[in-house]
Amino acid sequence: MNLARFVVADGVQIPESLIAQEAQNHPGGSAEEVRAAAAHALAVRALLLDRAAELGLAAEPELDERGREETPEEALVRAVLAEEVDPETPTEAECRRVYESQPHRFRTPVLYEASHILFAMDGEGDTAVEAARLSAVAVSQTLLDEPARFAELAKTYSACPSGAVGGSLGQLGPGDLAPEVETAFAALLPGQISADAVRSRFGWHVLRLDRRIGGRQLPFEQVADRIRMHLESRAWIAAAVQYVADLTARARSRGVGLVISADGDLSPGATLGDLIADEAAAPRLLAWLGAVDPGLLERVDAAAAAAGSEAADWVRGAVAQFVQGADDEAWTRVISAAQGADDPALAGLGAILKSRLVPAKATFTLIRRR
Repeated sequence: MNLARFVVADGVQIPESLIAQEAQNHPGGSAEEVRAAAAHALAVRALLLDRAAELGLAAEPELDERGREETPEEALVRAVLAEEVDPETPTEAECRRVYESQPHRFRTPVLYEASHILFAMDGEGDTAVEAARLSAVAVSQTLLDEPARFAELAKTYSACPSGAVGGSLGQLGPGDLAPEVETAFAALLPGQISADAVRSRFGWHVLRLDRRIGGRQLPFEQVADRIRMHLESRAWIAAAVQYVADLTARARSRGVGLVISADGDLSPGATLGDLIADEAAAPRLLAWLGAVDPGLLERVDAAAAAAGSEAADWVRGAVAQFVQGADDEAWTRVISAAQGADDPALAGLGAILKSRLVPAKATFTLIRRR
């Protein structure tokens, strides 16, 4: 596998080519933000699939609410979250607190009974629009003096099927009408006819509000199940987010716990966190440095002497500090340094030591001329 171009994100080594493909699913933001979001998404998916394999899970793809079928990977991700995410069930007291703190959410909508006369545009262009408006204004002016003629004029002029019943639209609720018409009805009093014609995509309307029915507060018992489902959904999302955060934290603590190939296959990574726990790792590293980088070994010995500790103990401490605080960029540099080495783990540890040691300052002899 060619590892020439990759990054480490959330403890997962990912080829740049896959990140470029995934970036198409994360529009918006700067190029760096899109790239980071794509890398994070790939890492999380890989860790969830790896966890599903550890648990021996299998899942059949299902259809979503829009009839689209999951991919096999999406089915496994769903299965592992269902298996391991277990949010707390909200209590009745918690549901009641939501009900009492947000009473406006648990009211029936305001309903109204209304009528209209529709003047449709006969043709396209400004001339047709203006002709329909003038007709609507003329009828509106007539109704200001003779409001009782509303049903008669609706039957005569309305382009809406409701004209046959005097323009009555029946009982309506929020969202039943075009927004412009709904807003105009909200400004009328029961029995009032609009003084001006109102335009919508259907044409020009003359409106009359016949009756308004105010919303009422629903009792807690009637909405308790809805509140509970809302709280359960919110709790599940929070628990899933925390689960993923814990999963990525464990992967990072191991160094690079997982590798994605250019084909999307998963394999174990260079778990330097595990290597640190090996008592023989530090002595092996010191011997390796003596052979491949004597200068770095001298700096390690000097740092250990300054700290009053053995070289092996200093190495273990330095590497442990790196693993604890390293970000994805630091891991990318370390794994890059290990590529192609006969012993990649030791090469990676050597790169960590270089990052922990401050280079020695150059010294100069100043000659004072007389």
